[in-house]
Amino acid sequence: MEQGLLKPELGYYTLAGHTNNPRDLVQEALDAERLGLGSAFISERFNLKDASTLSGAVGAVSERIGIATGATNHNTRHPLITATYATTMHRLTGGRFALGLGRGFDGLFDAMGLPRITMKGMEDFCGIMRRLWQGETVLGHDGPAGQYPWLAQDPAFKEDIPLMLCALGPKTLEFAGRVFDGVILHTFFTDETLAECVRLVRKGAADAGKDPASVRVWSVLATIGDHLSYDLTMKKTVGRMATYLQAYGDILVSVNGWDKAVLERFRADPFVANFKGALDAKASTEALERVAPLIPEAWLAASAMGSPEQCAKRVVDQFDCGADGVILHGASPAELEPIVKAYEAIRPSARFEGRVANPGR
Repeated sequence: MEQGLLKPELGYYTLAGHTNNPRDLVQEALDAERLGLGSAFISERFNLKDASTLSGAVGAVSERIGIATGATNHNTRHPLITATYATTMHRLTGGRFALGLGRGFDGLFDAMGLPRITMKGMEDFCGIMRRLWQGETVLGHDGPAGQYPWLAQDPAFKEDIPLMLCALGPKTLEFAGRVFDGVILHTFFTDETLAECVRLVRKGAADAGKDPASVRVWSVLATIGDHLSYDLTMKKTVGRMATYLQAYGDILVSVNGWDKAVLERFRADPFVANFKGALDAKASTEALERVAPLIPEAWLAASAMGSPEQCAKRVVDQFDCGADGVILHGASPAELEPIVKAYEAIRPSARFEGRVANPGR
């Protein structure tokens, strides 16, 4: 199979959104390799999207793309299990793997009987991972991540595995720059918000005595080309934005400086308030047409839409705002193909000389 030039600055989410057939990611990985997409990011859902299974499958069928969880929660597995998962992926892929974490939702963890995730807990957990990956034995640990009398892998280990964090708010962004090797932002960030996020990450890194440029920041750009069907476009624009507003609209609106009164009207709408489930997964096209007037076009414009050339230009805009990488979000590699080809014609290749595929480096 002929493969295009590897573009380590581009990524995609495998099995974007919801899936009933996780095996689809095999063809997606093959398509990504062919197109030269740099990294596959793997989100986790507690149904058919177990991060360790999916990342192993991508690693097994690929030879050059980077792979990252984007994200898993550190409180759902024992630290030794997570450390083993990461070292296994690291060796399986020849160093292409990064472990990406997220803070998750307190209400879900309360319902599951799991401890809530805090920044102190994540920092403590990262310290444990890095010690284990360097062959250390952790004895009598009692910290924010938990109590562990004994943790050890292999004293011969000297594994350099990047740690990444999915971050939204200002405090979390600075924290990410201080503690992590890479940062994954969020969909539907305006250009101004993206630039501010990059600044906060760099500040956190500098305050910690790190090289600010050493932390790799990934923009997450909703990418919806006009070659897609109307139904699919509605799902990927109105449906996806509506779902975010359902789940954590307050922080998304706050970070972007949007009008909170619009969010309140959206939530108060009887159709939205009584809708059961995520709108991007459960709503029909007709239902999304009912919701669309509640969402300002300016909010949806924080994305890449239109012709392949227009979408490609928006990708370059993300780099101009300071991002190191762009995750083309909400679309499979096959759906992204015309956009990737248009991007190749305007790719600022000099910016990416020496860049490796691992998304956390």
